Amino acid sequence: MSSNDTEPAAPHDPRDEKPQYVLPLVVRIERDAPPARTDALETSARAVLEILADDRSLGDGEWAQAMTDWQDARIRKVVRRARGAEWRRAEALPGITVTGAEGAEVRVFPPVPLDGWPKELAKLQVSGTDLDDPAEPGPVPEGSAVLWLNPELDMSAGKTMAQTGHGAQLLWWALSDADRTTWREAGFPLVVRTAPPERWSRLTSGDLPVVRDAGFTEIAPGSCTVVSEYPAPGLRAG
Repeated sequence: MSSNDTEPAAPHDPRDEKPQYVLPLVVRIERDAPPARTDALETSARAVLEILADDRSLGDGEWAQAMTDWQDARIRKVVRRARGAEWRRAEALPGITVTGAEGAEVRVFPPVPLDGWPKELAKLQVSGTDLDDPAEPGPVPEGSAVLWLNPELDMSAGKTMAQTGHGAQLLWWALSDADRTTWREAGFPLVVRTAPPERWSRLTSGDLPVVRDAGFTEIAPGSCTVVSEYPAPGLRAG
């Protein structure tokens, strides 16, 4: 099982000729206190936004070159899990830990080559990220971005965390500089919800950012997994 997240390949795409990088994300899953599924999905998305907006990822920052190389090629994300000493070792590496509203913890790291993972992260498991929600998620708060999940797909929590991270990234790219600043200063308010089946076709048929998976794992190539909506002109569903 894997939680890679990337766009489906196109014939002779020049991005495929570049060195390929991956953005590592690690979710903390303690045996006696696993996070709620939706909180983990939302926290993963915020973690991606935090590293995209971090000063170390911009200009002459220490992560800037790795971030550029990663985004110039295929956008890949891998979610692994850690607990106890594994989590403490992961936290010692350069990165950003983001805590969700209900206590989920996700640490995001600067991109690494596909075959160049730090040993502390390479040892971590990808499988075993199945999570549940103790209660149904509530209504969408006013002013929040919404990452809508495809109601027809059944994905593991780890796979879905990669998808919501990619949905947040596509939305970040689609925003104006002013909207990015507003969103960042507000703490990146967002929620993850499963779209009503009757609304999904409308969400995917407009101009909203849509994640189409490469189909490496779990789902068919080209599957639409997440649609991103933001309370700004041009980024709201009709």
